[in-house]
Parts: sequence; C-alpha cells; structure tokens
Amino acid sequence: MTLDRLLAQASARLAAAGSPSPRLDAEVLLCHVLGVDRTWLYTWGDRQAPVFEWAQFEALVAARAQGHPIAYLTGEREFWGLRLVTSPHTLIPRPDTERLVEAALAHALRPAGRLLDLGTGTGAIALAFASERPGWSVLGVDIRPEAVCLARHNAERLAITNALFRESDWFAALMDENDGEGFDLIVSNPPYIAAKDPHLARGDVRFEPHSALVADDEGLADLRHVAREACRYLAPGGFLLLEHGFEQAKQVRDVLVAEGYDQVASLRDLGGHPRVSMGQRVEEGAGGPR
Repeated sequence: MTLDRLLAQASARLAAAGSPSPRLDAEVLLCHVLGVDRTWLYTWGDRQAPVFEWAQFEALVAARAQGHPIAYLTGEREFWGLRLVTSPHTLIPRPDTERLVEAALAHALRPAGRLLDLGTGTGAIALAFASERPGWSVLGVDIRPEAVCLARHNAERLAITNALFRESDWFAALMDENDGEGFDLIVSNPPYIAAKDPHLARGDVRFEPHSALVADDEGLADLRHVAREACRYLAPGGFLLLEHGFEQAKQVRDVLVAEGYDQVASLRDLGGHPRVSMGQRVEEGAGGPR
C-alpha cells in the first residue's frame, strides 16, 4: 500500500472517530513513525509503506481513534518553536500559553533578572522564556518529581543552561531560601478547571493528569493561593502573571486587587479570550517573606 493510500484510510478512520483534524493527525503520526517531515510525505506519497512501520502506524492510529493525545503518542510537542518531550505525567503545552510567555518577555526588557515558573510541567514556559532571555536566571518548580525530571531533560536536549528545575509544592521549597532579592517575574499556569466542568470529559484533557487541571473553589483555589503567596517572593516592582480560564479573568483581577497588586490587567489569547491576568507588587519589603 502506498503512503498516500495509508494516510487516506487513516484519515477516514480518525474522522469517523470524531477527530477535529483527522488528516493532520494521520500525517503527524506517520511522520513520527517514518522519521520524516510532512514535506517529505507530500513529495514521496506514492512510495510503498514498509511493513514494520505500517504496523506501528496502525497501532498509533488505533490509539488516536480512542482519543489518546497526539503529543503523548509521539512523545513530543512544539511550543514557542522548541521541540519538547512530553509525558502523561504533565500537561500538554498549548498555543494559548504562549500568550503568557509573550507577557513575561514584555516585562523582561532588562538584560538580567530572575523569573520563577510555578507548576512548570514540561518546562515549556520556563524554557521558552529562558531561550529568549539568556541573561536571566530562570527557576521552574513542580510538585511532581516526574515533571521536574522531564523539564530538566528538555533543558538538556535544548542546551538551555539558564533554566533550573526543582521539586516544590508551589513556594514550599523556597521558604527558607529566599535571599531577600526576590523574583522580578513570577509566572504560573496553575490548575484552574472546576471539578464538575464538562470539558474534563472531552478531548485530550481526559488523558492528562487530573491534579494539573482541577482546582477547588470552582477552579480558583490555586490561583488565589499563588496570588496570595507570590507577593512574599516578588522584588519591589516585580510582576505576577497568571494563566486562567477565559471566564475567570474578572475574578482573578479581583483577587489581585484584593491582595494589594497594582497595574492589574488581563490579556487576550489567540482566540480573543482573556487568558492571562497580571499585577505588580510595589511596596517596600516585598522581596522577602513577611
């Protein structure tokens, strides 16, 4: 069977299974199996599919038809132009989160500074930022040791040396180590989905770690916790930037105002939805625990 015919059959199968992008899914999976790019497929689609690779491809298509995320099937995902290794232990990096990176970069115009990424997962946010600001010191933390190992692995693969990763339940491991200078930027994409949200039964999130998705208090508990504690670790004038659900922007802004942040605002994602909210800590003494 030719590669073109194999792709056509796989696309039809994935379409019947409800994939929103069946042809793209099939192409990505076949490229992964063959170790080629999509341009190669378009050029050599009339070639016969090797038997072993054919079997591998069929197994991946079957898993995708059951709903398994492409990023877990291929073991990687591109984010900010970086090819990241993925794992079922972490969330899959998504394009909307690049808005958080953009916002952080816009507040990092000095040649050097310090950024803290809370709940780093694959290290996507920390590594994207670090790749653009080599003079900055970046620290990513996650409560899951598997995530920390994965983020370190991604840093090594990408040869990004100004980003370090360690295990911590939010700020817990930093409580005795804050040197008084504080972080110039703290960023986070915390769990923000309510436990009863119907989206949890759809798409890729069915296979992603529940603990990285769901928060108490209708999805606001972790956002509130980070906003409350971050002021103890921000340098004077430092910014906290939080990703959240598109219907949570006003609530997150209200939290930031209540916690004493200034310059509170929200930014829209690629789809035009408010996705990132931020606030600035300005009072003296904000660089260390109070």
